[in-house]
Amino acid sequence: MTLKETLEQLEALIDERTRTHNIKKGVGDNQYGVKLGDIRKVAKKIKANHALALDLWKTENFDARMLAMLIINPKELSVNELDAMVRSVTYVRVADWINSYVVKLHPDNETLRQKWMLDDHPMASRAGWNLTSQRVNKNPEMIDIPALLDRIENEMSMAAPEAQWTMNFSLVEIGVHHPDYRRRAIEIGEKLGVYSEYPSVKGCTSPFAPVWIKEMVSRQV
Repeated sequence: MTLKETLEQLEALIDERTRTHNIKKGVGDNQYGVKLGDIRKVAKKIKANHALALDLWKTENFDARMLAMLIINPKELSVNELDAMVRSVTYVRVADWINSYVVKLHPDNETLRQKWMLDDHPMASRAGWNLTSQRVNKNPEMIDIPALLDRIENEMSMAAPEAQWTMNFSLVEIGVHHPDYRRRAIEIGEKLGVYSEYPSVKGCTSPFAPVWIKEMVSRQV
């Protein structure tokens, strides 16, 4: 399937309600407004196509980029290529998809994690803290948890919103999965108050770290 054919297929799937919702969430005019489920169906038909994925990404179209991440081969990206892709992202939904479907699967993501953890670019920092949250949960031997808590305490309240979200998630992961540091994680959350007034949907746990940690720990019992 060519780039032109793929874009035409996406355009044929325009859903005005989705487009309006995307705009409310900060997505600009460079989008069609395709339901995520429909994007997944298109990806399933195309399967893996690295070259097409790169062409889709270059369009900067929201829907095209979401599709690109489902058909790209992360292992074929160089460290510099992936770094550039992460920095080119302008919407957090795209950032979360690239972190889940591309960054997470890249063979050199630890090299990038260490680089991004020292970076002020909001999307690079978001990706770095996202990977760090995974290390906290699955590979804690790779990180210094007390040092992470120090950074969160000193930096989270002033961090860019894009990075603040995944930094907060790292704090929660520490509190949930490392009992020895749970009290300090909760105290940091209470001290900073980040997301303490976040409007939560009924039935969903608040992203305020002390509440989130206690809720997740209660489910372990």
